[in-house]
Amino acid sequence: MRSSYARTAIVLGLLSAIGPFAIDMYIPALPAIASDLRASTAATQMTLMAFFVAFGLCQIVYGPVSDMVGRKPPLYVGLAFFTAGSVGCVLSGSIEALIFFRCVQGIGAASVMVIPRAIIRDLHTGVEATRLMSLVMLVISVSPILAPLAGSALIVPFGWRAVFVAVTAAAGVSLVLLAFSLPETRPPEERIGASLGEVLGGFGQLLRDRHFLALTFTGGLGMSSFFAFLASSSFIYIDHFGLTPTQYSFTFSLNAVGFIGASQLTAALGSRFGMKRIVAAAAGCYAFFAVLLFVLTAAGVDSLAVLIVLLFASFAFLGLVIPATMVLALEDHGPIAGLASALGGTLQMVAGGAMIVIVSLMFDGTALPMVGAIAACAVGALALSLVALRRPEAAARPVEEECRV
Repeated sequence: MRSSYARTAIVLGLLSAIGPFAIDMYIPALPAIASDLRASTAATQMTLMAFFVAFGLCQIVYGPVSDMVGRKPPLYVGLAFFTAGSVGCVLSGSIEALIFFRCVQGIGAASVMVIPRAIIRDLHTGVEATRLMSLVMLVISVSPILAPLAGSALIVPFGWRAVFVAVTAAAGVSLVLLAFSLPETRPPEERIGASLGEVLGGFGQLLRDRHFLALTFTGGLGMSSFFAFLASSSFIYIDHFGLTPTQYSFTFSLNAVGFIGASQLTAALGSRFGMKRIVAAAAGCYAFFAVLLFVLTAAGVDSLAVLIVLLFASFAFLGLVIPATMVLALEDHGPIAGLASALGGTLQMVAGGAMIVIVSLMFDGTALPMVGAIAACAVGALALSLVALRRPEAAARPVEEECRV
């Protein structure tokens, strides 16, 4: 049983890591892409935004479809789109073409983000779901550690296009894992009807659920803060502070280490203290360190060491917030888990894409716009978490009882 549990976590984690891998591996290449394609910094950042917008919007399609036809068929379709987009990125001769094919990549990557979360809800609830979600995130989080280093190792000798050759190969491995290592978790008798009315009814139910929306945007603002970091950090660390792409990759990885370590404590802490307390405390600490970083930067502290340390602390506490809010948001929506995961993911990714646009427009070569965006997201996440955690006890009791098991 434990081996099956671990295998499921590994397979779901590797599938879910496809999207982050396609982001993190090419982040060190952004300055090189701008130079090679003779593009502005803002235009180059749009390759990231195009991916995120497609990544977010298409989740709203994959989730309901997976409730209707099962979890695996939409995964095959998504991986096919992702592979086609990756090949297009390799062949792109202009920034406009690269933006287009990054969009195609995002269309495919959406499937391997939204559907694994629904599969977790198919299999478990409560603390067990949080434990599996944390294990999946452990596998996903290997991407921010290894992907930038692997990207730098490829970029230096082979150029930035080699990054997309590598992610094409990763998509091939994912197809093999999907075919042979992941069973279907949505049997025919549990699939919902295929009418548009039922899908729209499910969306309406979720959009009227303030608890679901507050939890979704708590995690979404947290993710948006990381997207702000993704959009600007390579330019700040490499161009402003003078790091090499490899040095940048190591500093980038430190944030992932903090996020990973904290996320693996979520289930244990939730079982002991309750998920609501963990989310509230972690969101408060996340906001504290993010605001502290903004205040120091605004006061004129232009220190790489301060930036690294306080971002590490902020994203470590974010590692407790995101898996807990994901599980709590889906807890009451088992029959439409795919749809709920899709809507939540779409709302979160659109928020992240909007943050990338905002940060790109505000970028001035310094860290201030980035840390200001991160602080604003952190304060917003804290405020929304307090709204979500005021849910009446009668409605929250099933979650809390499972958390105490």
